[in-house]
Amino acid sequence: MPVVRLTKRLRFNATHRLYNPELDEQENRRLYGKCSDPGGHPHTYRLEVTVEGPTDPRTGMLMNFAEIEAIVRTEVLDRFDGKDLNTEVEAMRGRVPTAEHIAAVIWDRLEPKLAPRRLVEVTVGETESNIAVYRGQGAERD
Repeated sequence: MPVVRLTKRLRFNATHRLYNPELDEQENRRLYGKCSDPGGHPHTYRLEVTVEGPTDPRTGMLMNFAEIEAIVRTEVLDRFDGKDLNTEVEAMRGRVPTAEHIAAVIWDRLEPKLAPRRLVEVTVGETESNIAVYRGQGAERD
C-alpha cells in the first residue's frame, strides 16, 4: 500500500504573555519586547498536523480527515481555544508559551492519540510570518 502524508489545518484563538518569571522585567523586555507586556496579547493561531502511514486497502485512506479533526479538537482545541495560555492551559504551566513550546506540547498530546499512524509534524503559526515547526524530540525526521 502507498505511504502518504495528510495535513489537517485548523485555527484556535488564545492569549499569551511571553514572560519568564526567573528573569527580571528588564531582561524579559529585552528578550520578548512588547510581547512581555503584563496584559498579554491575543493570536488566532494556525495549527497544522501532519500524519503519515500506509493507506488502508479497503478505504483508500490513511485516515479520515474528520477523524484527525476530532482528535485535534478533543486534545488541543477544546483545551486551548479561548484561553490564556499562561494561566488556563495546564499543559503550558511552567513554560513560556512561545510558538515553539506550544508546538511541542501539542505534539505530546497528539502523538499517542494518532497511533498507529506516525505524527510527522506540528506547525503553529502566531502570524502569517511567525511560524514554529516541531517534528518530535530525538527522532530522526526528514
